[in-house]
Amino acid sequence: MYEAIVFLPLLGAFIAGIFGPIIGTRASIYVTSGFMVLVAILSAIAFANVAIYEGPKTITILEWIHSGNFEADWKLRIDTLTAIMLVVVNGVSCLVHIYSIGYMSHDPHQSRFFAYLSLFTFAMLMLVTADNFLQLFFGWEGVGLASYLLIGFWFKKPSANAAAIKAFVVNRVGDFGLILGIGAIFFTVGSIHFDDVFAAAPALAEGNFVFLGQIVPILPTICLLLFMGAMGKSAQFLLHTWLPDAMEGPTPVSALIHAATMVTAGVFLVARCSPLFELAPSAMTVVVVFGAITAFFAATVGLVQNDIKRVIAYSTCSQLGYMFVALGVGAYQVAIFHLFTHAFFKALLFLGAGSLIHAVDNEQDMTKMGGLREMIPFTWLFMLIGTLALTGFPFLAGYFSKDAIIEAAFAAQNPAHMFAFTMLVVSALFTSFYSWRLMFMTFHGKTRLTNDQLSRIHESPMVMLIPLLVLSIGAIAAGFAFKGLFIGDGQAGFWASSIFTSADNHILHDLHEVPKLVKFSPLIMMVTGFVLAWYYYIARPDLPAVVAREHDLLYRFLVKKWYFDELYNFIFVRPAKWLARVFWKGGDGYIIDGFGPDGIASTVMNITRSVVRLQSGYVYHYAFAMLLGVAGLISWFMLGGGK
Repeated sequence: MYEAIVFLPLLGAFIAGIFGPIIGTRASIYVTSGFMVLVAILSAIAFANVAIYEGPKTITILEWIHSGNFEADWKLRIDTLTAIMLVVVNGVSCLVHIYSIGYMSHDPHQSRFFAYLSLFTFAMLMLVTADNFLQLFFGWEGVGLASYLLIGFWFKKPSANAAAIKAFVVNRVGDFGLILGIGAIFFTVGSIHFDDVFAAAPALAEGNFVFLGQIVPILPTICLLLFMGAMGKSAQFLLHTWLPDAMEGPTPVSALIHAATMVTAGVFLVARCSPLFELAPSAMTVVVVFGAITAFFAATVGLVQNDIKRVIAYSTCSQLGYMFVALGVGAYQVAIFHLFTHAFFKALLFLGAGSLIHAVDNEQDMTKMGGLREMIPFTWLFMLIGTLALTGFPFLAGYFSKDAIIEAAFAAQNPAHMFAFTMLVVSALFTSFYSWRLMFMTFHGKTRLTNDQLSRIHESPMVMLIPLLVLSIGAIAAGFAFKGLFIGDGQAGFWASSIFTSADNHILHDLHEVPKLVKFSPLIMMVTGFVLAWYYYIARPDLPAVVAREHDLLYRFLVKKWYFDELYNFIFVRPAKWLARVFWKGGDGYIIDGFGPDGIASTVMNITRSVVRLQSGYVYHYAFAMLLGVAGLISWFMLGGGK
């Protein structure tokens, strides 16, 4: 069963990608989508077996790499953490496949698209089922490749190509840190298998090494290198710039990337490596700080975005910051709980936005919408449920998981916990504001669509609405249905050995003891954000423009996303292009080609041309040359040269 869960998406990708032109588009869709439906069902069974009934297991696929002391076998590590990720990845991927049947129905390259989707899913499954760091890295890079293919799927669009390259390059920066961390693990432990590395963690915590004359602790260094990889994949502050641009791909791709696959890889990595991070408190503090800054930064930028998909993308970035704060304070279970609930309502919001874009003739600018509630009521309802879940409306999914993160940040013993708590509470206010801003600008008020657009507005087909319905159920029920298992009294037995917490880690108990004001702070922020958004976009729709003019400097700062793209372009991109141009024009063109093959070839050709001119073919020319030679020879003898 577990082998089928992992390899059926790969088989579907192979059939659709290689044989798609032969079997046809419809057959490719049926094969890939059918496999994903089966895999999603098997994942639910696996979750019940592993997390509730049978417990963890390891399945050997094959002996992979044996070279000297280095060993890496291909095994499937199936425990509670893996089982949760299987449900999230395959559940969302299955719904995205079904949704795409309607959304991509007019695209001429559907076989290729569905092949990419299945390949993406397989790469993520390889990552979450890994039993060693090399296998994890294989899936890690596979996800990076698949994201490049999917983000740049519409390759004739320059913006899509640029976004795909940006995602690929930025992630390679983080991946450099990850591969260094894996190398450091093998150098210090002599193995890359999780069980061996985790068993050696207490010894690593006591060890040091010398770097540039400085004594550096081993374990925090390894953890920070691993976190660098997580920063890239999960779009944390400084390596976040690729994620908002990733929405250039088709909307189902955006849903898959932002909700279930790529961005969750970093969270999964830190949770998997909890035996290492738990013994490195300094590294944990770094995780907390970066998570808090990410949550705040992305929430501020989301306030002023007008592209509907970009708003949701920045929301994803902000929520990932929440998850890393939870990881950093030792509440790994809470982080995975939020990852689990977030997958439902974020996929719902992206696919709902896709339904909206589909209805309004591919328009994505919210300033050109409005008044759509009665025209597309089902899409409005599903978007409303997603918004309520994201903002933390009582008893919906986000209410349980996001609030638990804020409470954990307050109750933690980490040196940066109050900084994180403050950032998260403020971010909760901003999240509520931009979420309701999106709803009010698109579905309420006066319409700003053209008459031509209004005439073509239509509700999405059932093949798109059914996945939205399923995700809505998850956004409503996932919180209270699984809270007891994930972070309640039964969490210890549920997680078993898949997540490690030290004897001094009482965060899951302490978060229930926080003051009532702390408990109610997310709710207060949610209500405040709703009221402000209603006042700005319903009661006084003229006010946002006035505020933007009065605070032009701040507004441009937020619209420009804190000028990170411009800054990175100035510091990294332009110098890299200049250096490449120097090596191209100066090094390769002038020096290598000029003095190398091209230079030699040019010299030979010039000499040849000169010699050719002497070979006229006329006898009298040759006779004249001979006479000159004879005359020269006689002159030489007469002058004494021949003595």
